[in-house]
Amino acid sequence: MHGGPAGLGGWISGARLRTLPLAIAPVALGTGAAVVAGDGGEFHWVRALFALLVAVSLQIGVNYANDYSDGIRGTDDHRVGPARLTGGGAAKPRAVLTVALVFFGVAAVAGLALIVVSQHWWLLVVGAAAIVAAWFYTGGKRPYGYLGLGEIFVFVFFGLVATTGTTYVQVDTVNLESWLSAVAIGLMACAVLMVNNLRDIKPDKVAGKRTLAVRIGARASRVVFCVFLLVPFVVAAFFALFYPLAWFTMFVLLLALPASLIVATATTAKELILALKLTSLAALLYGVALGLAFAL
Repeated sequence: MHGGPAGLGGWISGARLRTLPLAIAPVALGTGAAVVAGDGGEFHWVRALFALLVAVSLQIGVNYANDYSDGIRGTDDHRVGPARLTGGGAAKPRAVLTVALVFFGVAAVAGLALIVVSQHWWLLVVGAAAIVAAWFYTGGKRPYGYLGLGEIFVFVFFGLVATTGTTYVQVDTVNLESWLSAVAIGLMACAVLMVNNLRDIKPDKVAGKRTLAVRIGARASRVVFCVFLLVPFVVAAFFALFYPLAWFTMFVLLLALPASLIVATATTAKELILALKLTSLAALLYGVALGLAFAL
């Protein structure tokens, strides 16, 4: 099913804004952890903003690159979620690829500026690895997103690397607050990917896209989703023993528990899309709440 040319709204939709909390939350957590680790609450807001620009640009770049790669492969021909630019015929593949590369370029420039300011030149390798991993998620001849390895990429780069990297470039060290919260937000990012892929199990099977959800089946995927989404609150409870404000993070369960219930009982794609929105928002609020608990 092919629509007309995409307008501004179509391109904004292609950026998949509901995934941006996965870029913002780890930077909030990493910055909060940096305030704890720094001398007298040392805080480098310029470096934090550069880290945020890297994370957001990389996330948007990934989204457009996925749109392009899945579209030219025909993976999106049977999708049940929102229409894509390439697969829906709303934009030429080359245009979508160009936009993806522009955002990867923005991430690279912001990352380079961060490296110059912090003087940690070895981070060039980490940045290059992040961009390469972003492209080969659905790009290339053997994309690892089609082999059930997507959650590993998300956990490593949108959990561990984004959070600890944000802390490290600000205060030259990585503390327990940064490591544990990196694990927590990485799991929540995996939950977002899992519910997205749970929704697409049937079309992905047809297209030969063997995501983790396809490999383990719908029932196991529902269980794994709940584990991914709820374990981070165990981490938050641990931190609340040392940071009283971290108890406020538990209010995010008002989103996480309904999302878990919806995923456990969902029978339609529409229900899973609602759970996806709730999970993304939960990840954002979790990152901001726990980050503030550290900083304050």
